[in-house]
Amino acid sequence: MNEIITSVFLVMGALFTLVAAVGVYRLPDILMKMHASTKAGTLGAGLILVALMITFDDIGVVTRALATIIFLVLTAPIAAHLIGRAAYVSGVKFWKGTIIDEMQDLYEKKPDEKSAGGGS
Repeated sequence: MNEIITSVFLVMGALFTLVAAVGVYRLPDILMKMHASTKAGTLGAGLILVALMITFDDIGVVTRALATIIFLVLTAPIAAHLIGRAAYVSGVKFWKGTIIDEMQDLYEKKPDEKSAGGGS
């Protein structure tokens, strides 16, 4: 029975990780790619680690896997937020369908060096 449950968690984790990889490849701008990699990647890795906890019925393995899941859940949203903010502030071009800009009053975008027209 443990093998079936482990297999289900492994397949679900692999599918979520595959969705994250396809999202990073196919989505048009940095914010959408970041969203796909953070959400689906974290869930995929978490499900694979749950399968690991079920397979190795050892307190040391379970503790390490649980600590890793907690670390991923706590750090992935913060990292995604910082990457998105850095992309916005540095002037990365977004997809034309990204029409709402709620951060325009909070940050000054750096002009793109190629489109600034200056230089030597």
